[in-house]
Amino acid sequence: MNRADLRLALENQNVRAFLRAIRLGEGTSGDDGYNIIVGGGHFAHYVDHPRVRIWVPRYKVWSTAAGAYQIIARTWDGLVEQYGFPDFSPECQDEAAVALIAEKRALRHVKDGNIEKAISLLGGVWASLPGSDDGQRDEPMENVLAEYAKFGGVLQTSLG
Repeated sequence: MNRADLRLALENQNVRAFLRAIRLGEGTSGDDGYNIIVGGGHFAHYVDHPRVRIWVPRYKVWSTAAGAYQIIARTWDGLVEQYGFPDFSPECQDEAAVALIAEKRALRHVKDGNIEKAISLLGGVWASLPGSDDGQRDEPMENVLAEYAKFGGVLQTSLG
C-alpha cells in the first residue's frame, strides 16, 4: 500500500465515516480535532508531529498522542518512514489513520461496512474503541455505530 492507495481509500464513504467514529472516542470530533494534544491541549502548526510529552494522571502514563487520531510520536515516525508523509496536516493524519487500519487488515471490513469486525481488529490501535483491553475508557459500541451512521456510513447488514 502506498499514499495513492491511502488517498483512494479515503474516497470511500464508509472509510470517511469510520474515521469520524474513531475521533468520537479519541475526544477529537470537533472542528479543532486535528490539532489536539492528549489531555485537551492544542498545538499550533502541522509542520511535524508536535512531540509534546504529557503526563496523563487518569491512566498513570506519559503520552505523545496528538491529532485527530491521537497518534503517538513513535507510531508517527514509523508511518513517515513507510509512507513519506511530509507533515502532520489533516490530510496526512487521515491517510495515516487509514494506513493503521490497513496494517491490521481491517480496511476491507471498514469498506464493506462490517464495522464490528473492523473494531475487533483495531482495539490495540485505538484504546477508545469498544472492547479494547488497554485499560483506558472505551466508547460504547452503540455510540461508535451512531457516529458512523451520522457521517454517512452504511453497515453491512443494511447493504443490498
